[in-house]
Amino acid sequence: MTMAGRTASRTGVAGAHPPPAARRDLGWIGIPLVAVAGLAAFWLLPDDLALLTRIAASALFVLSLDLVLGYGGIATLGQAAMYGTGAYAAGIAAVNWISDPFALLAVGGLAGGLIALVTGALILHAHGLTLLMLTIAVGQIVQEIANKARDWTGGSDGLSGIDPAPVLGLFRFDLYGRTAFLFALAVLVVALMVARRIVRSPFGLACRGVKEDPLRVSALGGSPKSYLVALYAVAGVFAGVAGALTAVTSGIVGLDSAGFPWSAEALVMLVLGGTGRLYGAVIGTAVFMGIHHILASSDPFHWMGFIGLFLIGIVLFLPGGIASGAGRLSALLSALARPGRDGGRA
Repeated sequence: MTMAGRTASRTGVAGAHPPPAARRDLGWIGIPLVAVAGLAAFWLLPDDLALLTRIAASALFVLSLDLVLGYGGIATLGQAAMYGTGAYAAGIAAVNWISDPFALLAVGGLAGGLIALVTGALILHAHGLTLLMLTIAVGQIVQEIANKARDWTGGSDGLSGIDPAPVLGLFRFDLYGRTAFLFALAVLVVALMVARRIVRSPFGLACRGVKEDPLRVSALGGSPKSYLVALYAVAGVFAGVAGALTAVTSGIVGLDSAGFPWSAEALVMLVLGGTGRLYGAVIGTAVFMGIHHILASSDPFHWMGFIGLFLIGIVLFLPGGIASGAGRLSALLSALARPGRDGGRA
């Protein structure tokens, strides 16, 4: 058994009784549910495919944040650094060298993972507020580099001219956004499958053990920092792919892709959906961006006020996020049905 496996089993995060975080998600059934919901939206909302594509790409980005925060306990407000790096890397590659959309996703994921690995090794020795400030600093540095390297990135004007080749050589990205949305949905579904496999692997369970009790992991011979740096790099790959997916489907990359506001919005979406559940990232993103789209079109100046009130309500009445509501509802229905079954036996 590997060190990760031994650490996971000894810290109590693996075995016959998985931790609450492992029991409260939707399981594998959540993945086809996401796919079915996406396809239903494709048919029911044909005029909003651009919005749906942004939701799918953003959900993948929020998913990367859930990996580091929900499963590793790493407080960060700089996740957009990896997202922006992946977006710019894919955009620059598309403009100058390659056009295959899958290759561009790989470029973005590699760039996001690399920047996460380098910066994570430097900043993850810190904790609490210090770590939070360092993650913000990393995001600001990446954004400033993108602004100064205008010959490559376009600076404040953004990087445009991204024209990806047809998917599999057959499906061209059209003006209606049909190919873009289906491509983004497929990438999101595959990412959910990979993420679920990671968090339930010995490595993922060991990272969860570090979050719950790093001293015990250290006493058992594990290296908490090594686990967290590796998890941070994995999440960076997811964020980089999300950035590349946005670049491929939208055709443009702006400085805001690496900015602090985008990291903060991702954190709000994750809190709305629920941390440590994977599917909470998808739910929170869809709810946040859906409300944004509806309210901003009717009241572009005060829509954030409603978001704030909604977030307060979620935190007060559903501390585990919207995704926890399904678990509570299921438990309530089971409790209500149990007396009836017992009575029937009597």
